[in-house]
Amino acid sequence: SRFRATGERRLLRDAMRRADVLVAVSEFTAERIHALSGRDAVVTPLAPAPWATPPSPGQVAEVRARYGLPDRFVLQVGTVEPRKSVALVAEACRNLDVPFVLAGAGSTGRDAPSGAHGLGYVATADLPALYAAASVVAYASRYEGFGLPPLEAMACGGAVVSSAVGALPDFADDGALLVTEHTVPAWTAALRATLLDLDTAQALRRRAPEVASTLTWTRTAELTVGAYRTA
Repeated sequence: SRFRATGERRLLRDAMRRADVLVAVSEFTAERIHALSGRDAVVTPLAPAPWATPPSPGQVAEVRARYGLPDRFVLQVGTVEPRKSVALVAEACRNLDVPFVLAGAGSTGRDAPSGAHGLGYVATADLPALYAAASVVAYASRYEGFGLPPLEAMACGGAVVSSAVGALPDFADDGALLVTEHTVPAWTAALRATLLDLDTAQALRRRAPEVASTLTWTRTAELTVGAYRTA
């Protein structure tokens, strides 16, 4: 609610004012911190989780069969909420006549877009195979402090098409296709390019794990320790 948002904003501004050091997960977040508080933050990018690795063909086949997945589909993983723009991806998929699969909280509820195939909650152990099985992994979020889900999908070898928000433009390089316009035509064109051009899809799948591997939790820890030492 707006009352909660107002209260949290006040608490956050007070905490940023009193903190000895501010740490941000991305340049985008650091810019937002500066806009709110006038203070600079040390950027410590996140990294893929240890489970986010390319699955074996057998694992992909088993998950595909267990969830009853179609041969070709677009996947988006995450909660169904306005910020995630699942309805936008659903409409783009309808334009292309390709199944849209949703996984996560709310994916089987009344807020899920019409025509989407909801999987509900998906165990973390199944995510690498789901990402690899999908023809495209979509992430149409309007706002992200960092953008960890698409990074983890990249680490698993997914062909990722994502909004150019948060830290995505900083780390995606040529491991993901970024969409700069938050419109149905733009998303339809981006999904079409990845679905119909096998060379594009294969190039994304090949490069994605390589790009994702440049971000490590060891590096995050080192930068965080460095930030503490400035206090």
